[in-house]
Amino acid sequence: MAKQIDLHDVAHSELEMRSRYTTRVKACSSTACLSAGAGPVRQALDQAAEREDVNSDVQVVPTGCMGMCSSGPLVRVEPRGAEPTMYAQVTPDIATRIIREHVVVRKLIDEHVLDEDQPFFSRQRKIVLGNAGRIDPERIEDYVAEGGYQALAGALNDLAPEEVIEIIDDSGLRGRGGAGYPTAKKWDMLRRAEGSPKYLIANGDEGDQGAYMDRTIMEDDPHRVIEGMIIAAYATGASHGYIYVRAEYPTAVERLERAIRVARRQGLLGRNILGSDFDLQLEVRIGAGAFVCGEETALMASIEGRRGTPSLRPPYPTEKGLWGQPTMINNVETLANVPAIVANGAEWFGEVGTAQSKGTKVFALAGSLVNTGLIEVPMGITLREIVFDIGGGIPNDGVFKAAQSGGPSGGCLPASLLDSPVDYESLRKLGSMMGSGGLVVMDDSMRMPDVARFYMEFCREESCGKCAPCRTGTVQMHALLDRICEGVGRRRDLQHLESLCRTVRQTSLCGLGQSAPNPVVSTLDHFRHEYLDLLVPDVSYNGTAPSVPPRPQAPDPAVTTKGGSR
Repeated sequence: MAKQIDLHDVAHSELEMRSRYTTRVKACSSTACLSAGAGPVRQALDQAAEREDVNSDVQVVPTGCMGMCSSGPLVRVEPRGAEPTMYAQVTPDIATRIIREHVVVRKLIDEHVLDEDQPFFSRQRKIVLGNAGRIDPERIEDYVAEGGYQALAGALNDLAPEEVIEIIDDSGLRGRGGAGYPTAKKWDMLRRAEGSPKYLIANGDEGDQGAYMDRTIMEDDPHRVIEGMIIAAYATGASHGYIYVRAEYPTAVERLERAIRVARRQGLLGRNILGSDFDLQLEVRIGAGAFVCGEETALMASIEGRRGTPSLRPPYPTEKGLWGQPTMINNVETLANVPAIVANGAEWFGEVGTAQSKGTKVFALAGSLVNTGLIEVPMGITLREIVFDIGGGIPNDGVFKAAQSGGPSGGCLPASLLDSPVDYESLRKLGSMMGSGGLVVMDDSMRMPDVARFYMEFCREESCGKCAPCRTGTVQMHALLDRICEGVGRRRDLQHLESLCRTVRQTSLCGLGQSAPNPVVSTLDHFRHEYLDLLVPDVSYNGTAPSVPPRPQAPDPAVTTKGGSR
């Protein structure tokens, strides 16, 4: 049996070690900042500390995402007893100056200081991202020092499984993968299901364009995901868990696998966890990156080594899932909420958000915004507050045109809906959805039929081909959108497009096909005049082909307004 970790001793030792340093310099090492050059920046910080002979007083800490990806690489200097300072767009030369000037002689490098009192930071409420930018994701000691695994210890020692489910139920936690299904109901179904073994899956197959919430949580706080899974497994009676991650997330895979190995060595996984009689085996499974594998039955087929295609339900996974056994699937962000809820109580969590949508939601802001990056905000915040307060508005005093929420399964929200609250019910009424949390903002240079074509091309390419409505319907809808966007479509093409939207939505097998028409329908609802303006007039043909207007570039949510790929 693995040696059992003493959480109190580990936390005390870590905090004592930190107290030896007069300054801690935290360097963002998330994928976003790494793509902007954070690796050389961290090396420069280490080398400068050595040259200035301040190694014994200065600790350089690689951390997870600090949020404002459009200003990366980010570095935060935290002197003991003084206010911290965050630096933006740090290069190796600036990193050297941070050590030489700020740390050694206490002189700020003003032109690179980032104001942490601005709305991007001050309007957030961090629960899931509570450790983001604060801890080294590869050190369990850092996580434990911030209270990590205390919720698990409390659950195992003081709560029966049913009591854990009751806490989650009282908190109002709903699935953060998009559908918003009550988490406790799903847990209770697995708890009551007959059959053994029972399986638990963390769904980290994040495929929406511009979305990287789950990736960041898995990269930056892997032990939080693991702790949430262990608590969920204890509450439901699951004995084996899988974290399903797409292969495009190599850093997340590496850090999760490392965290699992460390947790197993410390007695947090395997047999007799923390000295209890509860056992759980946990492993990472890597997916090939098919968007359809975000759907529950397709995901399970992929884990089993079969082609990732959806199956009819019922039976539901909690009745017959992996290898025919009861199985529960939760989104990564959902599970990452669990330790905080168990540690602080249902009432604490329920104080944030709305009556029906409790807590916070993590969003990836992308597109035409001054500030792009990762945010966590209370449910019920308005779209205007996200775009103009936190996001900083449209660059160069541009004009807001629409925001796409929910990725290719969601819808476009126009300026007239900017004051709408962002929660499950409100977005659904507006013809969109929460989705996993991607939010792409567009200015008035975008042509909305092109936006619909962009998303339909994605759905067409990602269709698994199992059912005819999605397999052929997305191809036909894209072809019709192509005709309209190229200026050769007619009114009958628009009528055919709307008819196909209804058919594909009503008859497709899984959520990918059922939601594929959403971007088309929402842009038709709010921007129909743009479609009509592109149609060829219904007049007799005179033998001259209609002119084709230039084709604007489709929105690329992975590109920030600062020009860096995120």
